[in-house]
Amino acid sequence: MKRDYYFYNDGIIRRKDNTITFTSEANGNRDLPIENMGNLYVMSEMSLNTSLINLLAKYGVCIHFFNYYSFYTGSFYPREQLVSGNIIVKQVEYYQDNEKRMQIARALIDGASYNIFRNLRYYNGRGKDVKTEMETIEDLRKNVPNTTGIKELMGYEGNIRKTYYSVWNKIIDQDVDFTKRVKNPPDNMINTLISFVNTLVYTKVLGEIYQTQLNPTISFLHEPGTRRFSLCLDIAEIFKPLLADRLIFSLLNRNQITEKSFTKNLNYLHLTKEASKTIVAELDAKLQTTIKHRDLEKSVSYQYLIRLECYKMIKHLLGEKEYEPFKIWW
Repeated sequence: MKRDYYFYNDGIIRRKDNTITFTSEANGNRDLPIENMGNLYVMSEMSLNTSLINLLAKYGVCIHFFNYYSFYTGSFYPREQLVSGNIIVKQVEYYQDNEKRMQIARALIDGASYNIFRNLRYYNGRGKDVKTEMETIEDLRKNVPNTTGIKELMGYEGNIRKTYYSVWNKIIDQDVDFTKRVKNPPDNMINTLISFVNTLVYTKVLGEIYQTQLNPTISFLHEPGTRRFSLCLDIAEIFKPLLADRLIFSLLNRNQITEKSFTKNLNYLHLTKEASKTIVAELDAKLQTTIKHRDLEKSVSYQYLIRLECYKMIKHLLGEKEYEPFKIWW
């Protein structure tokens, strides 16, 4: 598996022959092999040049940029190497045909809401009383197959998440005040944490899409728009309960992340460098964890599950096999 690199110290990333060198006052020069490089995450002030960009493009390495507040600002997405005009045409066709689009969109929400339900079932079995909310989500999920439009579908999705978020105070062992999801900007430490971890999952999905023939700007659940890879948002919906939410619960319940992990006088908008490093390390460890795939009958990593989801969508678009979303089975 390729390795992702995170840069927290200010410095310079430059090309050195056919490899990469990172120079910083804190650590001096460090050579990084590009052959096994997955994604680069820049969490600091960084200088780079076109020679480096050309090398990264040659090897298909994406760079993701975050600002001082750990907010995602954008990505360098290299020219696609696995271009397929046929797949692009099919993506556009399925987006423009309401029933074809709804079939995929409903499947995405079915998978995402099921994985949310499984999270609640997990914690309900460990002494957290969330049975009432589980029943509410089950009832809401029954409406998903009958939806005929995106707004209606997203309405049920919003109610499912509202119910889900309402029990986070029960799941999290720390004394936190979290009642609803607030973005742009987040209004407390939990919302800041959700935004940061969700963004990491989003970029992981983007990196996996790049390794397939899918176009990341043509989506089915979320509306395509300028300056965003909306297909990443679609696929990330399925994996956020497994990768983002479970990670957040674990970090908080093991006290790896606390109020001290945020800058209080900035309304908890800013994660400390140490907290950010802890989060990315734990997420990468989770992504490298392997499980026995029940269909492939072999061990695959959590990260490869994302790639498999892309392949399943391609098969659906080509009419080879109907798309069935990833659902937690263990």
